[in-house]
Amino acid sequence: MVNAAIVILAGTESHSDTGRLVNGLEAAKEFADNEADELELIFDGAGTQWVEELEDEDHDYHDLYQSVQDEAAVCDYCAGAFDADDAVEDAGLVRIDENDGHPSIRSLVDDDYEIITY
Repeated sequence: MVNAAIVILAGTESHSDTGRLVNGLEAAKEFADNEADELELIFDGAGTQWVEELEDEDHDYHDLYQSVQDEAAVCDYCAGAFDADDAVEDAGLVRIDENDGHPSIRSLVDDDYEIITY
């Protein structure tokens, strides 16, 4: 059994950002497909901007996103800071605010999660 926290920090502005997103989603799917593994998929910082794009059924990576959406959560503070509140609300994603409005990376480490950032 592996505990993994995939944190998507990449924004939506460049081709390299898209590459980081896709690699993060692919890694998340690999963990999600293994029933023995525990996965946390967190959209944080500029990564919160992806929610609106990935919810669009016509987006190239919508299906990949859908395959791990049940594991996804969003930084509460960053959703507001990056104007993603409406998209996060519409998607029904869990908001994480354990550490002054942000996810607690320390709690994940304390729970033996490997933190992988994209």
